[in-house]
Amino acid sequence: MVFRMSINGLISYIHHSPLFERMFHTLSYCLRTELKDCQTVLDLGCGWSSPLQFCKNIDFSVGVEAYKPYLDKSMRSGIHSKYMNKSIESVSFPERSFDAVILIEVLEHLPNKVGKRILANAERWAKKKVIVTSPNGFIEQKSYDRNPLQRHLSGWNALTMKELGFQSKGLQGLKILRQPDSHHGKLTDTIRFRPRLFWFAVSALSQLLTYYTPSLAFDLFSVKKLQKAK
Repeated sequence: MVFRMSINGLISYIHHSPLFERMFHTLSYCLRTELKDCQTVLDLGCGWSSPLQFCKNIDFSVGVEAYKPYLDKSMRSGIHSKYMNKSIESVSFPERSFDAVILIEVLEHLPNKVGKRILANAERWAKKKVIVTSPNGFIEQKSYDRNPLQRHLSGWNALTMKELGFQSKGLQGLKILRQPDSHHGKLTDTIRFRPRLFWFAVSALSQLLTYYTPSLAFDLFSVKKLQKAK
């Protein structure tokens, strides 16, 4: 167990190293790059460990989270400037309140119509851009952590996001190497094949391809830049 934990720790350390992030376009790297021109961010469905914590240029952020245990954990980490324990369907803000609105692995937990309505709201609340990450297409996932909101209810692929005005890049390598209904506790949890460490390395290498061909990727990083931005 100790050896296994040390291996997982090493993987996490390498995954978050500047060279690895830049070479393989990790979520944290993509988010930092896209938010370079932003100082204020609304994080809808922020969860307990938002990657916004790696964006040190953000001066003010609001985290909205309906599941209280996740909200409390994020508050203890001090990731956001302000928190709201509400569903993202129930919150409201004035137009152009934030430079960017982000939804990190959130849309798939909503029915399709609700997700589109949330995206429309996000566009109203953002000055510059809306950033969304989601699985590429429907990926089955049941509830866990005693949190019914963890269940996946919809799928969003690169074509769908393009039709909604987003430009997508692929994340997490080839979709075929990943498995459904895995809970992302460790970076290797979603790997389909054994030994997972080897196939995680293959997946990382495949990211060099899937970043530019998002239709093949497991996850999508989608950005909509708003014309009203100045």
